Order: sequence, then structure tokens, then C-alpha cells
Amino acid sequence: MAGHELELIGSTESFFDRLLEDIKAATSTVHLLTYIYLDDEIGQRVAAAMIEAASRGLSCRLVVDGLGSAEFLRSKLRTELTEAGVRVIESLPTRLWKALWSRLDVRNHRKIVVIDNMIGWIGSQNIASKSFCPKPRFAPWIDCMVRIKGPAVHDLQELFIEDWCLDTGEQLSELLDEPPMVLPDGATVQVIGSGPNFRNEVLPMIFQASIGAATDELIITTPYFVPDVATSAAIRAAALRGVRTKIVVPARNDSRLVSFASRGQYERLLSAGVEIHEFTGGLLHAKTMTVDREFFLVGSANLDRRSLELNFEVSMIGWDTEFASRLRFLQVEYMEQATQVDPLAWMKQTTPRRLLNNAAGLLSPLL
Repeated sequence: MAGHELELIGSTESFFDRLLEDIKAATSTVHLLTYIYLDDEIGQRVAAAMIEAASRGLSCRLVVDGLGSAEFLRSKLRTELTEAGVRVIESLPTRLWKALWSRLDVRNHRKIVVIDNMIGWIGSQNIASKSFCPKPRFAPWIDCMVRIKGPAVHDLQELFIEDWCLDTGEQLSELLDEPPMVLPDGATVQVIGSGPNFRNEVLPMIFQASIGAATDELIITTPYFVPDVATSAAIRAAALRGVRTKIVVPARNDSRLVSFASRGQYERLLSAGVEIHEFTGGLLHAKTMTVDREFFLVGSANLDRRSLELNFEVSMIGWDTEFASRLRFLQVEYMEQATQVDPLAWMKQTTPRRLLNNAAGLLSPLL
């Protein structure tokens, strides 16, 4: 759909400042869905804004994943929100007895904000400070978010309502009766929700089709790079046909097993001519892709099997030269804080290290 105003935010502080402004200016509804909600400085600021909005009579709803936000769900902050009138729902509860008929490894990994049916946010940022207190030695965590005005906000609202209904049984379909706003000469985008209930094959198809369409340049950033065989082959094929293909990943990953499995892919990628850049400025958590400075993807999904095939995720793809160029500029900033892997040096790695990386790669369908 055309008619969108897009604002790219590449700083955690700037995103939360902007988000709090939006919540403060809200007039009817504040809907927030996140995988991780921490009871830290940022979590408390967002909670205070939602409590203030609820005190003004707004309908405030918060959905958090049962595993990612387990500590928050037991916290005093959650109680304060509930007592103030903010509806807090645990998505996909992780009670042990539920394992008898449900998949506890399937998680709601989406990050969505919808305010007044008019403003939407999508990207990789959890409700957490960039210092990310559960894993501070990998800090800062680097994310990016996109603020949206236009018809796609209606789609984000629909996804939020579906997730709300999944865990509460409560229908909120009347909120979708309001016609979406269309901005003249705005960007063309599409919001895509994926998950085990429907369209769970859409993300690998989009990645493979987008990579296959590249003719000049392809840049991908992801914190967890453990793609399926077809996506990995598509990336190598792009480089082999002359596309400047660049992948940016963290130099230090919070999961050692994922780090080993990712590096198990390096040799084939480097042999095909793919550039691999290891970000040294923290844990790069942004999930982005640009193709030929025209097409872009931003969302919550990592380039791994869990995001591509299991979790509930949300992504936005689009065709807009101006926004794709802005996103590419952010990707270049990441590369300026990264060390490019030297193919010749990598091929000389020790046999034990190669065996370790390859052994971890055997577990990639589980990561």
C-alpha cells in the first residue's frame, strides 16, 4: 500500500524519547507488544507514561512474551500498571503443565506499538535500556525502529488485536472499523506478520526472493546469522553473479553456540565473495536489509531458523528510494564500527576451531 510517512530511528534514547512523546499525546488507545520488558530505567519510564495515559481515560494494553518477560510479569512494576488500569497480558504462558499440549519453544518475538490507530512503530527494540542488564557485558545493544503513519498502521493494529485475542479471547475488531490514513506521495510498504498459526513460510520466501532480485548491492544486518540452506545459497549466488553482498553481525554474540554456528557459514560465504563485517560497537541487534538502494526490510526477525520458521514475528518491506537510502546509511554506520573478516586469514584457521564451528552448525535447525 502506498501513502506512508516513515521515520527511521537508529538510537535507543531517541526512540524512547519519541515513543514517550507519542504516548503523552495519545487521545484514545495505546497498544504495546514486546518480547522483552525489563524493569529498568526505560521500562519504568514507559510504564509511567502508560499509567498517566490510563489516568486520562485511555485504553492502554500491554502484551509481553511469557518467556522473554518472565521477570517483569512477577515484578512490582507489572502490579503497578495493572492497578492503574493498564491491561497487561502474558503472551504464550510458559507454565510447565502447558507443555502437555503446547510448544513452549514457540515465542511471540514481535515488537509493535500502535497509538490512536494513527501512529505505528516496528523494528527490533525491546522495552529495555541499551545497557540490557541481564547481559551487560555485551552492551550496548544496538537497535533500529521505524515510526509509521499511513495504512500500514491498520495492519499493525490487526496483528496486535490477533495476538491480544489469542491470549485473552477478547475481540477488539471494532478498532479496525476506522479507515486508515493515507498520505499523498507517501512510501509504498507492506507489513507482514508471520508465525506458526499462518504464513510461517513467508519470511524465508521474502528473503530469498529479495536476494534473488538484487542486481547491484545487498546489505543484511542481523544479530543471529544461522539461515536455512536455501537462504544461505541465495546469498552466495548473489555474490557469485556480481552483486556486492555484505553481511553485518556482532563480533561478540550473547549466545556462544549461535556465534560458532554463524562462523561455520563463513568459509562458504567468503569463498563466494560475500563480505562479512563483525560489529565491534556492542551487540548489533538491528534486523535490516537493503537491496539496490531501492528495496528495504526492517523488523523483529533474525536470520535464523527460529525466527524464519517458529516464532511470531513482524516485518515491514518497502519500495522507496529515499527511505532505503536512509536505512543504507545507517547500515554503513554499522560497518564503520566493524572489522571486515579477511578471507585469506579465515581460511587459515586451526582445524579444532573449524571443527567446533561446523559442529555447532549441525545444530542450526534448533537455534
